[in-house]
Amino acid sequence: MGHSVGQVAGFAGVTVRTLHHYDEIGLLVPGGRSHAGHRRYSDADLDRLQQILFYRELGFPLDEVAALLDDPDADPRAHLRRQHRLLSDRIGRLRRMAAAVERAMEARTMGINLTPEEKFEVFGDKDPEEHAEEAERRWGGTETYAESQRRAARYTKDDWTRIQAEVASWGERYAALMEAGEPAAGERATDLAEEHRLHIDRWFHPCAYEMHRCLGDLYVGDERFKAFYDSMRPGLAEHLRDAIAANAARHGE
Repeated sequence: MGHSVGQVAGFAGVTVRTLHHYDEIGLLVPGGRSHAGHRRYSDADLDRLQQILFYRELGFPLDEVAALLDDPDADPRAHLRRQHRLLSDRIGRLRRMAAAVERAMEARTMGINLTPEEKFEVFGDKDPEEHAEEAERRWGGTETYAESQRRAARYTKDDWTRIQAEVASWGERYAALMEAGEPAAGERATDLAEEHRLHIDRWFHPCAYEMHRCLGDLYVGDERFKAFYDSMRPGLAEHLRDAIAANAARHGE
């Protein structure tokens, strides 16, 4: 008996009115009718509807969709290949546009004056807005936060590129020591914990050992920071927290 118009509307995420319109203009005429005269859609009709919706998503007007689908020389597989190519191109453009917006937000958040070209290449795929408001809420009235903002506002493209390179290098080396089974209280881990502290101290704000301990707890307690460090290697956030504590202890803090 095929599928009712209501069922098809539910499958496809369109309205019954849309399906009625497609029928009226000859774009999608259901292959059957029930004894009561109601529309019944076959599997072939569903395949055609899928093609219609693909082309509509790509912005084709209905008359062009009809011409494409009713071309007697067209191969259904060719339609799918074409749609896949067009959709892939569109996805790529949208991703590039989203990345550009995110990078522009980051530049504005950090108060950096970059050229348009730099805004498209410096920051990668992280989203600063995710943490900016919370950071200001937690520490906005402190001298530490103010100092971090002052420093960040002065940095150039080359500065941010160097910061990123340092973080990437540190992350690779820390993941490697974990892979080798090095304990958090060992010399290699505490040396990298000290490097981590000095990186913060040099680029963002003074970071004494007690503050570094607090940050270590934050890296585990806040799921977003934890996800960032664990993306370098699973379990790295906890390992780093323990290494930070061991490093503070060996310096008498």
